[in-house]
Amino acid sequence: MKRDREVHRMLRERAKGRTQEQAAARAGMSVRTAGTYERHGQLPSQRTQPRTYRTRPNPFVTDWPWVVSQLERDNALQATTLFALLDTLHPGRYQAGQLRTLQQHIAAWRAQYGPGQEVIFPQRHLPGVDAQSDFTHMTSLAITLGGVPFPHLVFHLVLSYSNVEAIQLCFSESFESLVEGVETCLWHLGGVPQRHRTDHLSAAIHPLDADGRALAKERYSAVMRHYGMEPTTNTLGVAHENGDVEQSHHRFKEAVDQALRVRGSRDFLDRSAYTRFLQTIVSQRNLTRQRRWAEEQAVLRPLPVAPLRLCRELRVPVSRCSTIQVLRNTYSVPSRLIGTTVLVRIRAEVLEVSRGTAHLLTMPRLVGHGQHRIDYRHVIWSLVRKPGAFAQYRYRDDLYHGCAPGLSPGLRCAVRQPATGCRPGRRAPAAFGRQYLGGRRRRGPGAAAGPAPAAELRRRTGSGARSRCRPPAGARAGGAGPGRL
Repeated sequence: MKRDREVHRMLRERAKGRTQEQAAARAGMSVRTAGTYERHGQLPSQRTQPRTYRTRPNPFVTDWPWVVSQLERDNALQATTLFALLDTLHPGRYQAGQLRTLQQHIAAWRAQYGPGQEVIFPQRHLPGVDAQSDFTHMTSLAITLGGVPFPHLVFHLVLSYSNVEAIQLCFSESFESLVEGVETCLWHLGGVPQRHRTDHLSAAIHPLDADGRALAKERYSAVMRHYGMEPTTNTLGVAHENGDVEQSHHRFKEAVDQALRVRGSRDFLDRSAYTRFLQTIVSQRNLTRQRRWAEEQAVLRPLPVAPLRLCRELRVPVSRCSTIQVLRNTYSVPSRLIGTTVLVRIRAEVLEVSRGTAHLLTMPRLVGHGQHRIDYRHVIWSLVRKPGAFAQYRYRDDLYHGCAPGLSPGLRCAVRQPATGCRPGRRAPAAFGRQYLGGRRRRGPGAAAGPAPAAELRRRTGSGARSRCRPPAGARAGGAGPGRL
């Protein structure tokens, strides 16, 4: 079968006055073939007729009515499922290589007789009108900080017209992460669109009770009113209605992965270095959208005078165990607060504890529920006076490591100095950890004149307590207590 270009070349040679033999030789065909095409005056593609016959028998002709009845009953049935059923009903009649034939038959039937499918209507975006936001998990990129895995998310906000984007690191899809992400991204962009679209906030408000969900929705509305944006949500379970940000998730993570491959390493010194790396990628991506961004920037509304910095506030009592319960997690506080009620301001990554107008301490927020974070500085003096309580202490493991097992690795790397709550005049936290948990006694301003509490604890409970109270190797080498991350 000759191609159209070969016949075209033969006809051009004939038009130049070449003989049929010369034209056929130049086109690479026989004289007889050249005469045939010259006589009919048609190209090979024009002479080809669609085939209406089968080259081999249809192996499913007997069972095809049954296949059609199954598809009419439930069109979502797949060819692999129906082929497995046929093989069960008629053992030995069909072979594995015939699955592809059944798939082609079913695809042809659906194109002719299948039900209609949902139609996607492309939307016309106007500058300065819409912004979309959502969370995306970055775990698949296998980022590490100082060799420690760094599981985290990114809050991603995209302007629909120009596709200019802004991001904020976070560690959960909490309501506080949503509110802080919106504010951070808007101030990074330097303007406010008319509408903000997100999903149904189920991940952010579902863990709350009915009153908490109502309060969260009210607070979200307050944020939208503060910036003058109209809040909108996509239909539950229909992700493509938030399609701009969903596609930006994929493209952004693809760009980060490629930049990491060029960099040759997925490990970073700390969170700040990783954040700068991500912001550089965002800036480079936004440089390709400058024409539309100039149009959109001109019509964005100005930012308010200051960010709202909205947070949730809870009043919680301090138990006799020197702990508080916040969002079904347990945190230790200085023992001098036992019996009082403190105000806890809940933010995306930290808890701020205060009493009256006095700020007491700031603690990393735990991820999930049923977790606990006990700072040994809050309980060590009582433990020295009650050494027998150490063996069966419910949170004993927290005293070894200086941080809660529920604390996300991302926050461990991000929060360098945990809250101490030490009274004025006592030793600084780093020296405190070495002096008391390490069993070494160090003289200095504010140091106790008697034996170190950990040494006294070992004297009372026996030598076995020595290995338990020994600080981690990193703390001994670096001079920092176990509370330093």
